[in-house]
Amino acid sequence: MLTLYSFGPGANSLKPMLALYEKGLPFTHRFLDPARFEQHEDWFKKINPRAQVPALDHDGRVITESTVICEYLEDAFPGQNALRPADPYEIAQMRIWTKWVDEYFCWCVSTIGWERMIGPFARSLSDAAFEEKVGRIPIPEQQVKWRSARKGFPREVLEEEMRKVHISIARLEARLTESPWLACDRYTLADICNFAIANGMERGFADVVNEKESPRVIDWIRRINERPAARAMFAKSQREKLEPAAREAAAGR
Repeated sequence: MLTLYSFGPGANSLKPMLALYEKGLPFTHRFLDPARFEQHEDWFKKINPRAQVPALDHDGRVITESTVICEYLEDAFPGQNALRPADPYEIAQMRIWTKWVDEYFCWCVSTIGWERMIGPFARSLSDAAFEEKVGRIPIPEQQVKWRSARKGFPREVLEEEMRKVHISIARLEARLTESPWLACDRYTLADICNFAIANGMERGFADVVNEKESPRVIDWIRRINERPAARAMFAKSQREKLEPAAREAAAGR
């Protein structure tokens, strides 16, 4: 039995979720609301003491770290719609791209996202409320990031991260001139893991991701969004988001 704990189909949470849909594996999804800091609740810390999502429970054994979860699914269910190439060289290329997204691409996009979205939310809290919430975060580096977002990241940091965003999109664009997919001539975890970060950048980073500057990246994003698994994932996730609100409205809350 598979249970995925996540924030829904976005950023790192999207990676294992889309992999599960692509592989056609039945699973239970437990959505954690980041606005309510549910990932820092004691019940979830028993599942992942680092209080981070995504986390996958497979028959009582918990796997964490988004890309590791994706690789685990390939190891645990190798014959189910494989998302990892068979050729050792192509596997290496796939892992180069998944390593790069985890160590470079994700971080520059994430810092800008924290400045734009987490910062205003953190500043909306009273000092006492903010300290109470930060005090529940078990990872010191995450506490520092929350404090940086509340204060506002220095201009030079944001400029450097935007420089890296431009480099990241340019690298994707260059690779997609050579092949329709990142690791080889077929869709793999390399595409899923990078798509998790790139999807939606046409809106959030329109000066970088657009038809003129990065047409192949735009085409690649659209092709993944049009895959049956991605369409099913986003449709189901939208229903999951609406259902609690509908139940509360019906109950008069």
